Amino acid sequence: MSDAVKLSVRNLERVFGEGGSSVTALRDVNLEVRESEFVMIVGPSGCGKTTLINIIGGLDRQTSGEVLLDGKPIDGPGADRGMVFQGYSLFPWLTVRKNVEFGLRMKNVPPKEREEAAMRYIQLVGLEGFEDALPKQLSGGMKQRVAIARTLANEPEVLLMDEPFGALDAQTRVVMQELLAGIRRRTSATILFITHDIDEAVLLGDRVYVMSRRPGTVRDVLDVEIPGERGHNSLVLPEFLEVKKRIMDMLWKESSDAAMDR
Repeated sequence: MSDAVKLSVRNLERVFGEGGSSVTALRDVNLEVRESEFVMIVGPSGCGKTTLINIIGGLDRQTSGEVLLDGKPIDGPGADRGMVFQGYSLFPWLTVRKNVEFGLRMKNVPPKEREEAAMRYIQLVGLEGFEDALPKQLSGGMKQRVAIARTLANEPEVLLMDEPFGALDAQTRVVMQELLAGIRRRTSATILFITHDIDEAVLLGDRVYVMSRRPGTVRDVLDVEIPGERGHNSLVLPEFLEVKKRIMDMLWKESSDAAMDR
């Protein structure tokens, strides 16, 4: 991991509506993601996590503040940011290989080159042997692997992930977490990942940003230092449990305060 800042969010605010009916979703949000860093964002429901990642992805616009990628302002969608959502968004009539090739075809990459690239990423996510399968023939976890492979094949500067494993069962979710940790080790990808799952945040993240209740802002930032390769065995390590408890305490306080506000 480099010390160079890849992505930065400065004094960001997002207000929906106008006048007395306006709602402030985000207020004075500041965060940084360094080159090849895996950064997690957790927070109470409704704190603006998805709004934040949509702004970074160029799918929404902030009311004030700025988002910078390599020091340059983001003002819309771009191939430099790849997004993976909870929904798989695969083309049901295309095979696994053709789904992964799709973005490369849109960029006019020659057929042989894009097929080689697609196969490389299909192997990276452990789907070799399924390259000619249609999405309807795949499990939920396999579909999400295709979505990740398709995004990585475009070689984005930053991978933005919005609760990508939220729809999976618990066992498949852990398998996917370990898969993503392995992909990150092999590719040195820069990743910003939204989750409501504290275990997931601590297991995968180099750092975890904890957001407050609405209007969402950064409540705290925690470094995660867990010895060895990250995997399901990490969930019982003292270092893991210490960070998990700190996040749980913060989110419990935010949820309790939100309940008192109602």
